[in-house]
Amino acid sequence: MGHIAFGPFSLDLEGTRLLRDGVDLDLRPQAFNALRTLIQHCGRSVDYEHMIHEAWDGVSVSRHTVAVTIGEAKKVLKEYGAWIHYRPKLGYRLEIPAAEDLIKRGRHFANHYTRDGFDKALECFHAAATADSADFRAFEGLALCYLMLGAYGMRPPREMYPRFLEAHGEAVAREGLTAELRADRAHAAQVFERRFADAKCELLAAMKEAPQQVSILGHLVMLYATSQRFEDALRIVEKAFVLDPLWPMLPAMETLVRFCSRDFEGAVTSGKRSVDLHPYLPMGRFFYARALQYSGEVSAALDQFRLAIVMSPDFHWLRAHEATCLIKLRRREEAACVLEQIEGIRRNDYVDAYNMVIPNLALGRECQAFRELERAYEENAAPLFAMEVDPGMDPLRADPRFKLIRDRVFGVGTAVQASST
Repeated sequence: MGHIAFGPFSLDLEGTRLLRDGVDLDLRPQAFNALRTLIQHCGRSVDYEHMIHEAWDGVSVSRHTVAVTIGEAKKVLKEYGAWIHYRPKLGYRLEIPAAEDLIKRGRHFANHYTRDGFDKALECFHAAATADSADFRAFEGLALCYLMLGAYGMRPPREMYPRFLEAHGEAVAREGLTAELRADRAHAAQVFERRFADAKCELLAAMKEAPQQVSILGHLVMLYATSQRFEDALRIVEKAFVLDPLWPMLPAMETLVRFCSRDFEGAVTSGKRSVDLHPYLPMGRFFYARALQYSGEVSAALDQFRLAIVMSPDFHWLRAHEATCLIKLRRREEAACVLEQIEGIRRNDYVDAYNMVIPNLALGRECQAFRELERAYEENAAPLFAMEVDPGMDPLRADPRFKLIRDRVFGVGTAVQASST
């Protein structure tokens, strides 16, 4: 076996390296050997003689030396060092909590970026919190799921945001404000409260603490894009590509940045790359579809929207963009059928009102479009944080009614930007 995975770590047996979330950790060879021995006997005690035989190849060293070496390994594991226990006469024992498998499964489901995936992840994280209420990662996972469900318009933001804050607070109470937790809080402040300047300060602090964490850079990309700092956003994208060129959300974010900057041709190019690399990511399909639509390739856009709907049918707002394409293709009867289906869903489930503005504009129903935008404000719809840069809102910008809603969303006279660093 070349690698042994445990928790967020991976032990590279051939390269004698310890990695956490793909990042190399500094661990001297003898401490590596001691940790390897404990992992290979996970759940069982390893006494002094057995440790000398396996980790020191039979070379006799003092018990103090063994204790110091194990201590080095525990220090490198940081908050997970508590997994290593010592009992007199029995020796050392690595014991991974029962919640560990649940947390792994939760992260796996969350990475699907669908409502069904997040719902399954929530079940896993709730079970993990019950199994080990001291493990901050269970609450961190809960917070992230609530954040994504609200931010992607899968569940009502006014329900998801308080749940995010509660779970996030529980995670911080157990572990302190880690870089990841700080970044999630910053993203929530941007999306649900439109506090762009505060979000920027938090994200820069998080990036300073964990400069290799690509998800933090992703949040910063979104902040700069919606603050109209498109060149800065693209520079962060380039930096993130160096750190992790295969992170699924990264090419999708590049597509969004180019789309919001009205570089529709560039957005199509990056969108194509996004779906080629990660064909099963619904948001990648969505951003690519919008880029195609605004480049005049409406039929191709319709195909992409429909693929995204198949992948994530519980993103109900995607149907609004399907209807918009049908309207632009003069297939109004089909569009009317789709819109009727959306209204039927609305009676029993959440449908993000912000996205309903788009098909009403395509139909020339400007008053209805403004009613939907008002409804989006009442719902605190997540996409409102991007309304200043969304090309879909361009037909409304000259209307005084748009400014009134915009001022209520961001605060009267507020400049929607994060100042340069």
